[in-house]
Amino acid sequence: MSRPENGFVSVVLAGGKGERFWPLSRSSRPKQFLRLLPSGQSLIEATVERLLPLSGWERTLVATSKELAPLIVDHIPDLPKDNLIIEPAARDTAPAAAWASLYVERRFGDDVPMGFFPADHFVADRVAFTHTVSLAIRIAQENDAIVTLGVQPTYPSPAFGYIERGDPLDGYEKKAYRVRRFVEKPDRSQAEIYLKSGDFYWNAGIFIFRPKVLLGEFRRFAPDILNALESEGGAAYKNVRKVSLDYAVMERTDKTIVVSAEFEWDDLGDWTSLERLLEGEGKNLELARHVGIDTEGAILYATSKDEVIVTLGVKDVIIVRDGNITLVVSKERVQDIKRLLALLKERHYQELL
Repeated sequence: MSRPENGFVSVVLAGGKGERFWPLSRSSRPKQFLRLLPSGQSLIEATVERLLPLSGWERTLVATSKELAPLIVDHIPDLPKDNLIIEPAARDTAPAAAWASLYVERRFGDDVPMGFFPADHFVADRVAFTHTVSLAIRIAQENDAIVTLGVQPTYPSPAFGYIERGDPLDGYEKKAYRVRRFVEKPDRSQAEIYLKSGDFYWNAGIFIFRPKVLLGEFRRFAPDILNALESEGGAAYKNVRKVSLDYAVMERTDKTIVVSAEFEWDDLGDWTSLERLLEGEGKNLELARHVGIDTEGAILYATSKDEVIVTLGVKDVIIVRDGNITLVVSKERVQDIKRLLALLKERHYQELL
């Protein structure tokens, strides 16, 4: 595949844990490597595939940890070896963004358009995705800005962060707006207000910019992270602050522009997202052999085809069988799975993590 004319560099962020998909997602097999899609692809395979028309193999990079690098090679064997950016330690998305931006700056220059893309999201329409990202690239090149993609909410979700749009950007036919503010995950009543207003987007965690712009904002708002990485390289990584890119930079900068995404999107953040992704038959989403009476609104998953899940009189519950682990959780408590993992760690069940 030939290099795109604009020289765009895609960076896939693939170092996450996907803890809310436990027990299927483990430290040795995080969510981005799960084959949850109807196509049979893993999430990271699908992410890389939809980026190739924008950046080609030469300029598609993957940022991950040393431990997960072999899985990257297994899932994306065509990825050039030099296109794997290894994070020395897990320090959240702000250090990862600075580390990857410095790498791109050294290799391709500080004025090349580049973008960050989470490895574990679902996008239904790849043509529309390419069109939207191409517009974001043009805006990033024509403005001294960091461009983010905002997804129009279709329901009041408390599971996503939000972006409030401000004034429309001149010359872009109301497809791009100044960002008024980034908002942390709200409660359901606040999410309903955001949905009704029409001025809020879901935050897709996708950012397009030139390295010199984002690194310049790191110098303004998180100089401790950037200075350490520039002066000490990987040796400084384990000691830098563990902080998200949104909190460290995006919530503080005045250089952000939001482009309205013209494609169906989901971050597949937890087990309930499978109901949006997959159409079940009947009253339950059955991804396992299931025999049940008076069971409604359940999500049932088993890794082995030999497993049988039997239910009686349950509603809105998630049951997952994976190896020697069975998870049973109410749908409304799925966000608390991380608390379970903390408890398992406290009780020294490391092999289950």
